[in-house]
Amino acid sequence: MYENAPNKSIICIDMRCFYASCMAHLHKLDVMKVPIAVIGSFQQPGSIVLAASPPMKSRFGIKTGSRYFEIPKHPDIRLFEPKMEFFLRISMEITRLFNQFVPKEAIHVYSVDESFIDLTGTERLWGSPEQTARRIQRWVYEQFEIPSAIGMGPNMLMAKLALDMEAKKTGFAKWSYEDVPQKLWPVSPLSSMWGIGTRTERTLNHMGIFNVYDLAHADLAALEKRFGIMGNQLYYHAWGIDHSLIGAPILNGQVSYGKGQILMRDYRTREEILVVILEMCEDVARRAREASMVGRTISLGLGYSKDAFGGGFRHAKTIEEPTNDTLVIYKVCVELLDTFYAERPARQLSITLSNLESEYSMQLSLFDEEKWSRRKLGMVMDAVRARYGSTAILRAVSYTEAGTSVTRGTLLGGHKK
Repeated sequence: MYENAPNKSIICIDMRCFYASCMAHLHKLDVMKVPIAVIGSFQQPGSIVLAASPPMKSRFGIKTGSRYFEIPKHPDIRLFEPKMEFFLRISMEITRLFNQFVPKEAIHVYSVDESFIDLTGTERLWGSPEQTARRIQRWVYEQFEIPSAIGMGPNMLMAKLALDMEAKKTGFAKWSYEDVPQKLWPVSPLSSMWGIGTRTERTLNHMGIFNVYDLAHADLAALEKRFGIMGNQLYYHAWGIDHSLIGAPILNGQVSYGKGQILMRDYRTREEILVVILEMCEDVARRAREASMVGRTISLGLGYSKDAFGGGFRHAKTIEEPTNDTLVIYKVCVELLDTFYAERPARQLSITLSNLESEYSMQLSLFDEEKWSRRKLGMVMDAVRARYGSTAILRAVSYTEAGTSVTRGTLLGGHKK
């Protein structure tokens, strides 16, 4: 099984409580001693806690994902709104620190607070990979006062699993293929494993697969028949095998383009909801066009307000001809909304374009002048936004009270710059 499997020295390093640690560094506080929380917006009582320091979690039970109104009034607590430009600047400086140990090609920035580093071949410079990982961890803390956790493995997947399942508790963990039966196979539910979402978990459960051991010993042909290439990846990931290269996505190939948005207030009418859906379709279509991809399956998700007892729906429709046309995607979303919307206040929306293929595999009809005109119009709008910013050109609905694009254009990563 492992004869041809990668056997490198890959680490996945995660900056603990990154946003809280950055704000502590900025205000000369000790993130390990002061209860700190970073709140999405002070103007919204239901705003989410983006990060919480260890004392905030242990003393007050407030953690990432808690709500602003849940935070008690206490003189020791320090609350901050996010400063995304500052967070990104710190993230870039940390990446430059990594570059002192390895070349840029050996670094894969996975998110603002998490990166993969290939330490293979650095033994003569820095000692064993374990020693190098510890040194990187120490340097990050000494220079930025940000604690971190590191997972190490023979490939990117194993490094990520070692981080998520062990190192986030212990600070450092190294996994090898020999550890798979004892550490990976017992994992249950399946959604606890990185890369498996709740929908995939439900499908696997219906196939009689309830933990990673079951997945590793499932019939590969059956998995591939049900999930396609993803079934092959799921099977080998259950054995800890991953052939992804640093600099490439862990799951090779973009499988969808999506956008999700938590609305700043309840949207109570179909017309208001359609305004935001159109804006989101524009964003999803633009990203697909930039990648020269088209998709056949369009999904719409809607979450109802907690004031309306929550719940919601997510449904998809597959069309005959693949598209990256904003209005074609929007038309399908309108159909899905009209079919499943229960006329209750909405608070969350998501749109996904999947079942992708190259745009060049789609032949534009020479006799459909309207389609070609829409394609050229989309390209022009994309070019304007790329040069002058996302709000340089917007549809008229974005300037109505229900529109969100103008406000979100002033944000970075969905939060204040």
